[in-house]
Parts: sequence; structure tokens; C-alpha cells
Amino acid sequence: MNEDQLAQIKELRLWLEDQLTTCTAFWLEHGMDSVNGGVYTCLDREGKVYSTDKSVWMQGRCAWTFSYLCHLYGKRPEWMEAAKSCLDFLEQHCKNPEAGGRLYFTVTADGKPLRQRRYNFSEGFYCIGNAEYYGLTHEPVYLDRARWAYELIYALNNGLIEDPTGFGPKTLPETRSGRSLGDSMIFLNIIGIMRRVDPDHTDQYDKHAAECVERITKEHFRPEMNCTLENVNLDGEPELEYTQGRVVNPGHDIECSWFLLDEAAYRDDAALAKTALEIFKNAIEAGWDEEYEGILYFIDACGLPTEAYEHDMKLWWPHNEAMIASSKAYKLTGEQYYLEWLMKVVKYCKEHFADPEYGEWYGYLRRDGLPTMPPTKGSTFKGPFHVPRALCMTERILAEIIGE
Repeated sequence: MNEDQLAQIKELRLWLEDQLTTCTAFWLEHGMDSVNGGVYTCLDREGKVYSTDKSVWMQGRCAWTFSYLCHLYGKRPEWMEAAKSCLDFLEQHCKNPEAGGRLYFTVTADGKPLRQRRYNFSEGFYCIGNAEYYGLTHEPVYLDRARWAYELIYALNNGLIEDPTGFGPKTLPETRSGRSLGDSMIFLNIIGIMRRVDPDHTDQYDKHAAECVERITKEHFRPEMNCTLENVNLDGEPELEYTQGRVVNPGHDIECSWFLLDEAAYRDDAALAKTALEIFKNAIEAGWDEEYEGILYFIDACGLPTEAYEHDMKLWWPHNEAMIASSKAYKLTGEQYYLEWLMKVVKYCKEHFADPEYGEWYGYLRRDGLPTMPPTKGSTFKGPFHVPRALCMTERILAEIIGE
């Protein structure tokens, strides 16, 4: 690393620290519900609540974020309080007793159920929120909750039980069945968190991680196509004759790449790390918009039209994942290629997502990089998770690189 690169990294670290401070302050000031508990995430540019419906995903994600910040930087009362408020709200209001305790997708401000979905991501974020909080408090109840959700997700993902919601698969199974990249990659991330806070079950976590890696690298990753497919059939093979079979989500692939890099580091597996780097390279190069810059939301593996109408929008989270993945890749390899991508992505984020006037980042941009109108800082899907996770993880990685 030369002096210019060192100066670049130090300057970037300062910006990341400043953004993390303003981002967390934004959510603590505007998002936390002091009446009912939990967090509101439908916030406009200034932080005003524009919908009081609550995202169950975000209760778990918020709990994880503030717990993880305590893990990295030391316990702070406001962070611990925010995490516990979300966990308490989840426990009191977000489980459906008529569906085996499966969690809802959205609830009202005071916790009345609104919507249930077949996907088990609500359980996943409930799991990591409780697990990370257990890592701070060592109170067994939080690990018990995390373990319950973990076992449920594994059973659902592998067809070991019938879904107690009764929804069944999204498509008629006698016509078409398949596997989604999201299930394996999100569970791999869950495993990494659980393994860190719950070493007593390391053997189980290692076994399940190996299964996730096998599915991702042998089925969804298609080196012959230079991409990673969102969907494959039950035999792990592509089906390219219809649009869903050709979907590539560059942000998912980039996120998946750093989950795999973490697993490769844990295993000391150079071959897996190489695959993870290839997944990143394929995704960032195919997903980058050469005309307007930024990462496209969806692309077609064969260059054909995409079905999703938001395919050419620029969303916050793929850029957050690119920050984490490129910094991890640079730390591992020392290759200038990854540092250049980190700086390129951060430059785009500074110019388009970050809001120096009110803090936090815009969530949704048009293809040309302007915020959708009226601009929003949060939604059912955007809350205190991707942005602070990227800021703190990237900052810590850069600190390790330069030895600070």
C-alpha cells in the first residue's frame, strides 16, 4: 500500500465514522416508538413517520444492528435499550400462535397482526437479533429464542416439516418447484452469527454451513454463464426458458460473496475464497450501470428483458453490500482492483445516497441517481440495518488493514 492509498483509506474511515454517528442518531431520534416499543421504519427524508405499520423484519434487524454496534464499539445504554425494545416487541406482538409461532411480516403500531408471508425471513431476523443480544447479556432466554428460530428455519428450508402457515410454495409444485438463492445465503449468514455467540453447537453450525455452501457454489453459481442465478430447479439446474429462471440480483450476489468470504476465512479454505471473489467480480461488473453509474437492481442472465419493473432502479442495500464485500476482498488479496471498486461505490453513495442535511441515506433512486419523489429514508424493507452494517463493518475492516 502506497502513501496515497493509505491517505485515501484514512479519509474514508473518517467519513464512515461520521456517517455511522449520524445514521444511528437518525433512527434513535425518529424511529424508536416510546409508546408501544419497537421501531418505526417508514420515515420520510426528515425522519417523520409516514406510516405507523411496523415491519417485523426490521424489529429483528434493528435489534441485531444495535447489539452488533455494542459488540464492536462497547455497550451504550441507548443502543442496548433500542435492541431490547425491538426484541420485547417481537416477543409480545409478532408471533402467530395459530401458525406454530411463526412470525408475521407486518403489524400495526401497537402490534396487531396485519400480514403473514410464506418466507421465513421474519424468523431469520428474529433469530439474529436475539442471538446478538445474547452475546452481550448471556441471558439464556435470548439464546433459547434464537435456537428455536434457527431450528424452525432449517426445517422449513429443507422440507422437514409442513409450513404451519399453510401457504405452501409460491408456484404449484406439480408444475414447477425450485430453490432460491436467498434461503441458502441468508441462512449461511445466520449460521455465522450463531456460531460466534453459541460455540456449544459448533458442529451443527459447521454441518449446516457446508450444506449452504454446497447449494450456493454448485447450483446457483454458474461460472459458465459468469453469474449467480437467483432460482434453480430442485435438481440444482438452471431453467432459462422463462424470466424467473434467468433472474440475477447483483446486490444479492455481492452480499453472498462476503458471506462466503467469511466462511472461507473460518475454514481457511482458499478454493472457497476464490469462488467468492469470482461471484463478486461477476456481479459488480455485470450490475454496474456504465451510463449513470450505480448498481442495477435486477438483470437478466442472458441479456433478455427483465420482468421486474424496478429492475433499473438504484437501491441503497446493493451498494452497502458492495462496500463490505470489496473491503473484505481487498483485505484478503491486497489487490488494487477491489480497492478501486470500494472507492467507486463509496463515491456514488456520497453523491447520491447520503444526505448531509438530515442524515441517513435515501433508500430508492431512479436510474439517473435522483431520489424517488418524495424521497424516503425508510420503508417496510429499509430500516436501521444495511446502512449501519456497511458503515461499521467497512470501518472496522479498514482499521484492520491499516493497523489502527
